[in-house]
Amino acid sequence: MQTNSTTSRTMASTLAASIRLDIINGTLPPGSKLQIRELCDRYSAGAIPMREALSRLATSGFVIAEDQRGFRVAEVSAEELADITEARIHIECEALRRSIEHGDLDWEEKLAGAHHRLSRLPMLAEGAAGVDAEWERAHMAFHSALIGGCDSKWLVALAELLRDQTARYRNLSVANSPRPSKGKGKRADATRDVRAEHQQIVDAALARDAHRASTLLAEHLRATTQLVLRRTA
Repeated sequence: MQTNSTTSRTMASTLAASIRLDIINGTLPPGSKLQIRELCDRYSAGAIPMREALSRLATSGFVIAEDQRGFRVAEVSAEELADITEARIHIECEALRRSIEHGDLDWEEKLAGAHHRLSRLPMLAEGAAGVDAEWERAHMAFHSALIGGCDSKWLVALAELLRDQTARYRNLSVANSPRPSKGKGKRADATRDVRAEHQQIVDAALARDAHRASTLLAEHLRATTQLVLRRTA
């Protein structure tokens, strides 16, 4: 039987995951004040686990804790996105190299499956204001599968944190970018073939070409960042 302390920690973990997701998808916008009472009502939670959840999110950069002033959602900036991207490239490309070195047949199978699912989903749902939720989950799963054979849990954990931060910027940029009228032109990123980029990365990874795979991954991440910056300029 769980103690009150254990139950509170479990609730805090659940709350942190829910709030983190709402920050990533833009439901809780950058800079917004996080009022404990309002959040407790919104997420049907108590004040103690809510404060613990927000404190956890503060350690991962999604929430800012202000002395005597409570919590707010972290702001976004072009400079921070560039910093996140370069850090992610450094971490995730190393994790990919080690995944290619240590990954077995199960890793290959999971990667191929994750890529197959992602390739069958549209990034933007018809009439949606942002990134399609199912595509987002599949995209996260694909990048997780890429480094699923890595032998360092810390590299994997850091890569996942930086990936979530990148996803936040992507969602905000898509939500804020103009949509052309039906049958009137294309989106500004129409010339970029993201599916082909994913395919090339997978092909190189499964061919155990660590140099090519990591180079393609770095180019892919930088291209996404440049697109986000153009949309939000």
